[in-house]
Amino acid sequence: MGMDDDLGRALDAVGPRLRALRRRRETTLADLSAATGISVSTLSRLESGARRPTLELLLPLAKAHGVTLDELVDAPPTGDPRIHLRPFTYNGMTMLPLTRRAGGIQAYKLVIPAGSRTGEPEPKTHEGYEWLYVLNGHLRVILGEQDLVLVPGEAAEFDTRVPHWFGPARPEPVEFLSLFGRQGERAHLRARPKPREQPG
Repeated sequence: MGMDDDLGRALDAVGPRLRALRRRRETTLADLSAATGISVSTLSRLESGARRPTLELLLPLAKAHGVTLDELVDAPPTGDPRIHLRPFTYNGMTMLPLTRRAGGIQAYKLVIPAGSRTGEPEPKTHEGYEWLYVLNGHLRVILGEQDLVLVPGEAAEFDTRVPHWFGPARPEPVEFLSLFGRQGERAHLRARPKPREQPG
């Protein structure tokens, strides 16, 4: 079993995957053709497996379907609707990605186990904008000169160019959600509650 065999199998699985993605988005071949500049006949042959996908074809298709290239190629061929998100560990925190798009705002669930990140905080800076929401436990957030403890139901948002660090405030695990815009994107609030009528 060489790498070429694996690649061949992965490429063979792309056709059914493309069809499943298109059907899920209720897009016609004609719409997809208009969005990607790939002819309807080529798209049809790609989906049926009659045409081997190439990078030039897959890049615009991944973009049109809002998935990353590796997801397009490495996906379950059955049209399985379950999303297989792989948690990873970073700086003593377990991060579970909740979004699967390439770019834009990324969402994560983070879990900091009890007893980790107990050393001296080392605030870091990087490009981006982040929004946190605590689910369980007490999260200590150091943000520039501020040293805060967020409890479940509390949120914070900040520019990540400000030196920042988070860790557990108590000897218990902490779980929180993070929305992170690498290019400094902020979550756009479309709907805002109407101000309540002040009692006359």
